[in-house]
Amino acid sequence: AIRHYIISHTETVSDLLEVLLLQKEVGLMRGILNDPHACHSVYDAAPQGGLPALGRPGGVPSAQASCDLIVVPLFETIEDLRNAAPIMREFYALPGVAQLVQRSRHDQYNEQDIMLGYSDSNKDGGIFTSNWELYRAEIALVELFDQLAQNTQGGRAIQLRMFHGRGGTVGRGGGPSYQAILAQPPGTVRGQIRLTEQGEVIGSKYANPEIGRRNLETLVAATLEATLLQPTKSATKPFLQAADALSQSSMAAYRRLVYETPGFTEYFFDSTPIREIAELNIGSRPASRKASQKIEDLRAIPWGFSWGQCRLTLPGWYGFGSAVEEFMSQDGAPSPKNTHKDKLALLQQMYKQWPFFKTLLSNMDMVMAKSDLALASRYSELVSDARLRKKIFTAIELEWHRTTAALGMITGDKQRLAHNAALQRSIRHRFPYIDPLHHLQVELVRRYRAGQTDERIQRGIHISINGIAAGLRNTG
Repeated sequence: AIRHYIISHTETVSDLLEVLLLQKEVGLMRGILNDPHACHSVYDAAPQGGLPALGRPGGVPSAQASCDLIVVPLFETIEDLRNAAPIMREFYALPGVAQLVQRSRHDQYNEQDIMLGYSDSNKDGGIFTSNWELYRAEIALVELFDQLAQNTQGGRAIQLRMFHGRGGTVGRGGGPSYQAILAQPPGTVRGQIRLTEQGEVIGSKYANPEIGRRNLETLVAATLEATLLQPTKSATKPFLQAADALSQSSMAAYRRLVYETPGFTEYFFDSTPIREIAELNIGSRPASRKASQKIEDLRAIPWGFSWGQCRLTLPGWYGFGSAVEEFMSQDGAPSPKNTHKDKLALLQQMYKQWPFFKTLLSNMDMVMAKSDLALASRYSELVSDARLRKKIFTAIELEWHRTTAALGMITGDKQRLAHNAALQRSIRHRFPYIDPLHHLQVELVRRYRAGQTDERIQRGIHISINGIAAGLRNTG
């Protein structure tokens, strides 16, 4: 029933070897890696009194190593994603590892699942850098396993299968699954893809049999298209260079606010219902990995969920506006193709021709359509330090306007969701019902933090959190 052992926050090769050792200790792994005395077929160790192995007097038949669980690394942070291919290269360079995976067949393929984390990489470096580093990691992993396939002598080549740890909200890898699969780098979808469906997304997509069937058909169709029709071509060098420049600037802008602005942690914990979310035990795990209020220790789910509740949806767009502004203003070597007009033309070309870039901007557009600065300013009033409140909310507001301008300039759209009339209409009809819940939630949170902790206040906050989440939908 269980075929995979996922290693959260994989940082080194030893993290993978630990799982093999654990399997060996409990009898799920048999044999010895790269044993020169191993027989040519797989045997479990002979019981006591069994026949001695040929060539090993008095010994027991030595099995070629095999194991029952597929070891699946999960690369989550920006640094982990950058190290993904080097770690896997080092793992498969160990004597006997490739043969172990080839012999540990769980179906017709020799599989190596590799899980990619969207949530922590976003919290680490912002929306654009997270997606860009995921894209680069996938390309590097595909190249690595193509090299391994070329070097395979006898037996089947090891099949790489990407496992996407996508959450419900865009800041955690959410968004339309069909477009997401078609936007994968060339060669990463070869007849199979694996992804997670989490939280309220399960109910909204699969609670109804007809809707569930339609969503599964959508996933199958996208996988077939990405495999057979090859809709994605390799991005051109100028596209890749521009994306890399945007990523560096975006991450710098994001980290400048979240990790380098004094008092930002205090602002976040005061201006969002994160404290109440943590106390109400509505998640599957504690809100923070450690007993601290550091952003680094906070889990990505309550981080993204809290920004949705206060209608800033910050993890889904912050940093992109500054990145585009810096990209447009940078002076490179003197060249006729280095003008403001040429750079804008390049970004517009990327949007039209590169599914990765188009899907990313489309998701940002959707997230910003669900944001509301007026409502967010009500939440900012929960911050008692007026100077801190003004400084940070003004910085967020300016970046919101920069990102809005950047999206309009690149896409040419004059309004949000210009190409998604159905969602635009749905939001227009839904949001008038949840806007009053925001005002109610702010007042209830204010009273609760002032010491009114009776059960009705707590229940009111809980109901408002659920109501807002239901109205916003893909909240995480």
